[in-house]
Amino acid sequence: MAQPAPVRPLEGGARVAASLAVGLATFMNVLDTSIANVSITAIAGDLGVSPNQGTWIITSFAVANAISVPLTGWLTERFGQVRLFLATTALFVLASLLCGMAISMPMLVFFRVVQGAVAGPMIPLSQTLLLSTYPREKAGIALATFSLTILVAPVVGPVLGGWITDNYSWPWIFFINVPVGVIALGMTWVLYRNRETERVQKPIDVVGLALLVIWVGALQLTLDKGKDLDWFASPEIVALAVAAALAFCLFLVWELTDEHPVVDLALFRNRNFSTGTLAIALAYGAYFGSIVLLPLWLQQYMGYTATDAGLVLAPVGVLALVLTPIVGRTTGKVDPRVYATTSMVVFAAVAWMRSRFNTEVDIWTLVVPTILQGAAVSCFFIPLVNLALGGLRPDQIAAASGLNNFLRITAGAFATSTATTLWESRAALHHAQLVEHLTVGNPTTSATLELLGRLGMQPAQAYAYLDRLVNQQAFTLSALDLFYASAIVLVLLIPFLWIARPPKGGPAPAAAGAH
Repeated sequence: MAQPAPVRPLEGGARVAASLAVGLATFMNVLDTSIANVSITAIAGDLGVSPNQGTWIITSFAVANAISVPLTGWLTERFGQVRLFLATTALFVLASLLCGMAISMPMLVFFRVVQGAVAGPMIPLSQTLLLSTYPREKAGIALATFSLTILVAPVVGPVLGGWITDNYSWPWIFFINVPVGVIALGMTWVLYRNRETERVQKPIDVVGLALLVIWVGALQLTLDKGKDLDWFASPEIVALAVAAALAFCLFLVWELTDEHPVVDLALFRNRNFSTGTLAIALAYGAYFGSIVLLPLWLQQYMGYTATDAGLVLAPVGVLALVLTPIVGRTTGKVDPRVYATTSMVVFAAVAWMRSRFNTEVDIWTLVVPTILQGAAVSCFFIPLVNLALGGLRPDQIAAASGLNNFLRITAGAFATSTATTLWESRAALHHAQLVEHLTVGNPTTSATLELLGRLGMQPAQAYAYLDRLVNQQAFTLSALDLFYASAIVLVLLIPFLWIARPPKGGPAPAAAGAH
């Protein structure tokens, strides 16, 4: 296949403006994956449905998003990366506007499906566009810009969503995308309109596309609804899991043998790509599981509001903002595996620190691990993406970025489902163990009940109070178990990183693939 003519990197103010434009679009996109989470109750109440039905606001976006991300490479070949990025950004802004104007739950879910579908290619394309914006020796800075938006936006989302819902109304969590998206769209068009990639017309792999939709959609529904439906005790979840497994097996066989596959699985034959991509997915899963679990624990059992819980996670950006540009500039001089190992060690240390929390924990003890986590964030994406994309051909970058991001998003969804399910099951175990000691014959229990009686509580009220205390301790102990487990997982990932070879040919060869 003929190689497209090289596109020269941007210079000076144009490069800064391009980074801002693509960063804004990426931030808006990633923000929308989490901004609605804290507003489900308000939206469900306003639209006259139960909170359980309201969770389809999240599920519909996640399913459509997961399906469209791995299609990025194929769509880029057919339409060109600039044209596709502009189209998906414009449609994302329009879908956001329509989400805010929805007057019923089916209408909102439909527009969230559209929003999720067009959001999918935006993330890998933003990565590819940023790499084409910077010269090869400065590609680390491009990856730094990308990693900051990817890792900080999920933390900001719940804080911003809770604040908007509390102070205004839920439609504004969608309307806020409109001005941001319009600015990003205008700037991107001005700066990138003459930087289009070559278009390649290939036959549409209808079978592969259909199998992709079935297995990814079924898997995402299994992960999103499994906890609510008691996992494999539910015939619906069993059917979805079987459909996902069968369609996935057929998808693998078809895509590996088809002449024009809709997803280029041959990329996994590249050792660096497979190692870097799997490391990003697994480590991101451990990271994402913790940022989901910590605010849940703080809100449900420590008396924090959604905004306050979000603010505990917000300082992750402090060290990340300071260190990420430094890592970006030095990524060609330092073995990326060293940086990646450093990030795993810090992530594991943070998880271990959180495993030492208790119900008397103060705000400073909560915030210190979050601040340290910023250092891990800064060393995480840049070297691992550099490992994964280094050495690939220019025409493979968009497809590789799509697969890389697909596995990261799927790992995040899997981690969320696993963390919340294990949290409840471990809490039930701890509850049962704690209750064994709450007997009338236990001196501490008797003294506590007597004290509560003197404070004016009836026996039923006193036992209810004790039950709340036991619940708080049980869910706290369960959260600590999971933090400790994530620390172990992160440490075990370190040897896996060293399977990859450092990219050859100078700093950040991944950038070469974008030119």
